[in-house]
Amino acid sequence: MDSFEFMSPTKFILDKDADQLCGQEVKKISDQVLFVHYGDDYMYKSGLHARIIKALEAAQVTYYELPGVEPNPKVGLVRAGAALCKEHQIGCVLAVGGGSVIDTAKAVALGAKYDGDVWDFYSKKAVPVDALPVGTVMTLPATGSEGSNGSVLNNPETGESADVMADFLRPAFTLMNPDLTLTIPKRQTVFGIIDMFSHVLERYFSSSVDVHLTDYMCEGVMKAILVNARALMENLDDYNARAEFMWTAIVAHNGLLAAGRNQDWATHTIGAQLSAQYNAVHGSTLSVLFPCWAKYVYKENLPRFVQFANRVFDVEIDFYDQEKTALEGIRRLKEFFQSMGAPVTLKEIGVESDEKFRKMAEDACRFGNIGGLKALNADDVEVIYKMAQ
Repeated sequence: MDSFEFMSPTKFILDKDADQLCGQEVKKISDQVLFVHYGDDYMYKSGLHARIIKALEAAQVTYYELPGVEPNPKVGLVRAGAALCKEHQIGCVLAVGGGSVIDTAKAVALGAKYDGDVWDFYSKKAVPVDALPVGTVMTLPATGSEGSNGSVLNNPETGESADVMADFLRPAFTLMNPDLTLTIPKRQTVFGIIDMFSHVLERYFSSSVDVHLTDYMCEGVMKAILVNARALMENLDDYNARAEFMWTAIVAHNGLLAAGRNQDWATHTIGAQLSAQYNAVHGSTLSVLFPCWAKYVYKENLPRFVQFANRVFDVEIDFYDQEKTALEGIRRLKEFFQSMGAPVTLKEIGVESDEKFRKMAEDACRFGNIGGLKALNADDVEVIYKMAQ
């Protein structure tokens, strides 16, 4: 086990009425809040918007709204939100939605405490040192941003997608009402499942040794995802599976599974470029790329891929041909994604040509080689894009 530091100050509440607690939780932080949300029909027609406003008003919290968050959140809206916070001396940011809303809220919270352009943090021109407190009402389990220390943002002006990591970006509270997830369409449900499964994979495929505790924890979370995914594919209204996924998304990405081990994160970085260039849905980039990445790097740590195949997908180990066992595990990973109707080729997500492969590969490696299991340069990344065609 490697040395580590782990911090998770977030207060988590899972309950059928959890969303209605937002007013009292915000009030503990500030009398003024910026309410960030998608601004889509669901927010209003479902009554969620009205319930949030009612809860804030009941707690005597003054609120300002920032609707209009898009998937693959954009820096333009963040700049507007940061300006609102400064103008009205807002003391807290409340995100009501999924990962894109929460990442936007975190970026706004950073920008509100900074005199320059918030993109400076994402382009690594500045180091974040402070942010407004953020609270979340989670409506789409997927990214785990509601418990993590990170925020991902896209800049259409430069065609870049980048992240920021800081423990003070972890939300002060996260409220989980599983009823809010029962209307999520199958497509979004599937991509959410893939995202959280991939978050575990990024931590599991590690070069650290003697990490038995977190190995078994990662494997247990992945097995639970397989069980609950099967349940939801049979019945999208399965309340218990929805509730478990709300918690699974957090456990998969709050850093606990990474304690004492190094991590990879190449696949997420490679996929982020597809989102930046083609506006591809994040989960779809992972279902396409993870099996390709695995095939490209598995020889770097064959025993770990054999262990993955055996413990997660129940592949019997062939001690005379361990490579065969590893490849069968990768095949079953791809089969799992396909069984839910997820894309597994770039063509399926609308990437018809290789004209941007080189640029995306260079963008992925613009801060240096990527990947903890095997360091990848731009040439390696370009090969992985080609494998995914």
